[in-house]
Amino acid sequence: MKTDLKQYTVKDVTEGFVYNEYEGKGLYGLAGTLVIQPEYQRNYIYGDGKKDVAVIDSLLKGYPLGLIYFNSGVSHLEVLDGQQRITSIGRFVTGKFAIKRDGKEQTFSSLPQEDRDKILASALLVYVCEGAEADIKKWFQTINIAGVPLNSQELLNAVYSGPFVTAAKAVFSNSGNALQQKWASYVKGDPKRQEVLEVALGWIAASKDVSIERYLADHRHDAGIAELKGYFTSVIDWVDSVFTKPPDKEMRGLEWGQLYEKYHTTSYNAAAITARLVELRGDPAVHSLRGIYEFLLGGEEQPQLLEVRLFDDKTKRLAYDKQTSEAQAAGKSNCSLCAVGHSANATKIWAQKDMDADHVSAWSNGGSTDLSNCEMLCVTHNRAKGNR
Repeated sequence: MKTDLKQYTVKDVTEGFVYNEYEGKGLYGLAGTLVIQPEYQRNYIYGDGKKDVAVIDSLLKGYPLGLIYFNSGVSHLEVLDGQQRITSIGRFVTGKFAIKRDGKEQTFSSLPQEDRDKILASALLVYVCEGAEADIKKWFQTINIAGVPLNSQELLNAVYSGPFVTAAKAVFSNSGNALQQKWASYVKGDPKRQEVLEVALGWIAASKDVSIERYLADHRHDAGIAELKGYFTSVIDWVDSVFTKPPDKEMRGLEWGQLYEKYHTTSYNAAAITARLVELRGDPAVHSLRGIYEFLLGGEEQPQLLEVRLFDDKTKRLAYDKQTSEAQAAGKSNCSLCAVGHSANATKIWAQKDMDADHVSAWSNGGSTDLSNCEMLCVTHNRAKGNR
């Protein structure tokens, strides 16, 4: 790959700058000959107000912004590295945000003329690179290890850029998509950082028993994303149909794709599910609210998902003292199961450290986690009893 070091001014680079607020994209510069956000680039992520301001403050103080890299295409240049900085500058120059200057909120147009001139005349050092697509993508990954590192999906978008990734990003990476609010109840992640897209790809790839990378490779040149969008929508709609009350915060980020594959052919009574869900969420013995949803989907057969509260030390000590006192008086073991029949341990008094606290009536059958339902059993018998 060949590189050529050039110098542009901010005025050069922001000439003809276009910013799409809906998609969060800085599109063009250099009078339309520079593509600021080619499809292999991540979305704009500096719009938190802090990094934007830091870039402009650096220009006003005369600080260098660091090297920028352009890729020399057939008919235009593409930003290979530096699109966040260029987009920040372009957004400021075109009045998209303000900075605090001398204690006042200042847009670019309200700055003194000398400050505006200083920004526009600021030099940007740019390496213009030329090479094959594979070389450019490899270089893109290498130079993006600094700053805000690319995450795994951003890197995959770069490697497999094409019509499929473009169409997928338009749906799943668009923070202006009205469906994002609904999806956010179940999917954890920032659409601008490709995290919602990664979840969608992860769900459908897992359903086909392939990796996200393999799925992208297989569909890179597809013009549409009907399969991806259809599967994702099916999962979300299924969750909505089973759990009909407004989504709880604990539902966000659960492995809904896996749960859909495992349980979507099962029939559920939504009203009964809702009533039981409310009951479990209010049960003080349930420690894992996030586990309730899979517990219900699985027919309440895995109480371990709920991390049911164990007996506290005080309750165990009181139960042990009571049982031991009664056992000694009767000449039997303080483990009720050892005391039955002709066990070699029928009269053994176990130390508390060698016993476990057990629900007399299992929690899954409605048994409470208090002294009235606590029984101390030797470790062997407690573990053999299980959840009976």
